Formats: sequence, structure tokens, C-alpha cells
Amino acid sequence: METCQSGLTYLFAKEAGSLKALASSNLAVSAKMKFRFRRKKKVYKPSPKYLKHKEAARALVIERLEHFNLFYTFQYKRIFIKNHKSRWGSCSKQGNLNFNYRIIFLPPKLADYLIVHELCHLGEFNHSPRFWDLVEQTLPDWKKRRRELMAWREIKNDP
Repeated sequence: METCQSGLTYLFAKEAGSLKALASSNLAVSAKMKFRFRRKKKVYKPSPKYLKHKEAARALVIERLEHFNLFYTFQYKRIFIKNHKSRWGSCSKQGNLNFNYRIIFLPPKLADYLIVHELCHLGEFNHSPRFWDLVEQTLPDWKKRRRELMAWREIKNDP
């Protein structure tokens, strides 16, 4: 709550616009207000399958990351196991690695491809020839694995 020079009291909403009060024999007040209506965020409840398989996926990812990173020696921060609908994995600029929990339902050679792919983004944050050269250092057949993974493109809700 604010008080203007003429002694009038007015109330501002959070992030309201401006209020102009002119004190004279006739009091004139003009106000310009912006109202922002925020939608209530939908709260998502994790699926039982995600909760059931999340830690097994984390164990697999950590084991294989440690294995491949003996070669690459990249520094990563955190590993997240998520329930994405259309993404197998990602790497953030902050060095976090994200994987879909459904990675545990893939054949091991495809899971390895995903893990190496995201790990190599720590060295090259793009898909340039240098990036693919990094992948090829541990997975010479990465093109074949990538094609096979494309057949799994549609991530199924029921493995």
C-alpha cells in the first residue's frame, strides 16, 4: 500500500502498471493497470511404470557412463532419468545428462549408443563431423546402431 502526496491511499497489485494522482481543488486520478492472469499449473503424477523402472535405468546409465568415460574422461554434473514421450536423451550446457527411463528396455547395444551419444555432447555440443568422430572412437558401428534406434523412434508407453 502506498500513500500519495495528497494523503490518498491506493493499493498496487503485484506488477501493476502506474498510478498518477494530481492534487488540486478538483482531484483527478488516472490509473493504468495491467492484470496478468496465471493459469494454474497442471500437476503431473509420475506413472507407476516410470517409478518402478527409474532407479534400474539410473543404475544402467551410471554403469555404462563410467565404462565409456574411462576412455573419454569428460566431466558431467548430474544424471537425470526422465519420462519423456518423444526423447531418448539430452545433454545440457551445464553438463547434466538426461535419459529416458525406457532405455532399460532397449537392446544393450542401442542403450550404449544413446549413452555414448549424450556423453560425446560434453565434448562437442552439436552434431558436427567432430562430434561423430568422437562417437566413432568407441562405437565404430554407430551408424548402424543409429539406424536401428530409428526403428524404435516411437517410444512406446508399454515396453
